Amino acid sequence: MTGHAAYLRVYEPLAALPDVERARWQAYLEAGSIPSRPVLMAVEHDRAVAATLAVPPRLDVGTGGDHAYVRHLDGLTYVCPWRLQIRTWEALTDFRAGLPDELSEAFVPGPVAEAAEMEYDAWLATHPDESVGILTSTWQVPVPWFALFEAEERRLVLGQRRAASTGGAPARAGLDRALVYLTAMSRARRRAAKALSVVRRAFADGPAVDALEELARWLEDFHPHSLVELDYGGLVHLLDDETLSEDSSVAQIAESLERLSTGDVEAASAAYERVLERWRRVAALEHAN
Repeated sequence: MTGHAAYLRVYEPLAALPDVERARWQAYLEAGSIPSRPVLMAVEHDRAVAATLAVPPRLDVGTGGDHAYVRHLDGLTYVCPWRLQIRTWEALTDFRAGLPDELSEAFVPGPVAEAAEMEYDAWLATHPDESVGILTSTWQVPVPWFALFEAEERRLVLGQRRAASTGGAPARAGLDRALVYLTAMSRARRRAAKALSVVRRAFADGPAVDALEELARWLEDFHPHSLVELDYGGLVHLLDDETLSEDSSVAQIAESLERLSTGDVEAASAAYERVLERWRRVAALEHAN
């Protein structure tokens, strides 16, 4: 089964990881049989669905071992650890923070949530320097993510479009449908800082400033020679070939920021609104029957 989510990932150089962490992922690589990107996304989704449908819902999605997304570039190996269990705990914390206790317990029973939070606190206490290198967004790509990339960094593969897969593994995984941007951490940080400066000068504060500040802080948690990847993930199966090929969200956000930097607020707003409208239409599919 394919989830309708996009991902922002950080791949750190294997050689730059702390000794214990490096040895762990080196052994993982040497063991072989590393799942491909689409297969790993499908496995993640299947585990999440199984945990959600359990009675009562389960939050222990780490069963079956951890994995990592892997990239090889210019003779170097980069890894982005999956850390699915940690991401589940973080998502639960965010979810409960946005709802009254009575309502959140309708989705996750109080004792289950409290036990998960204790486990998360224990993990944080014993891993104070580890950061999770994957951000997830369901049904749309957050606009601030586009500011980290340039249009020329896009890789588009118009493979088979599908709504679901059989047995948890996408068909023709090696040629799967994909839209991915990849850039160096140094470029991503520079673009985030520039976007934040432009938006802060124009608006002083507000949701856009807060979102860019949070994103910039997150990038600072990782090695400066890392890679940053925007993966449209399962969202590519919500868009036909023409729509996917013509998606220019990165270029339009760059245009919006450029216009805003010169004081042309009207043109900046128009470019920004085109991106918002595109992703509103995609997000609306969540409620389609």
